[in-house]
Amino acid sequence: QVQLVESGGGLVQAGGSLRLSCAASGSTPNFNTMGWYRRAPGKQRELDAVVNSGGSKNYADFVKGRFTISREIAKNTVFLQMNSLKPEDTAGYYCNAKRTWLDFWGQGTQVTVSS
Repeated sequence: QVQLVESGGGLVQAGGSLRLSCAASGSTPNFNTMGWYRRAPGKQRELDAVVNSGGSKNYADFVKGRFTISREIAKNTVFLQMNSLKPEDTAGYYCNAKRTWLDFWGQGTQVTVSS
């Protein structure tokens, strides 16, 4: 059984920074991709950033230049460095890991950005 555990969320003022971490434990396969999604109240879940096993990264337009995703493959860990945070970044942030048809999610960590 695979578990993804996120940490690093919290309350920060606009313009501030947070670093999210997600560690996979259990019978972890070699994930093809690991990434971060957000879900704000009343909105659908949307992708922030994803990185594949080759190191290629993709970002949503609304975080480009502000967020950086990184991954330690050997430790099955993925990070999201969030800078220049805005109140509209307030959401639950969820770690995701995929291996072929297998799709794993963490329980989420809350990020709240005050204006």
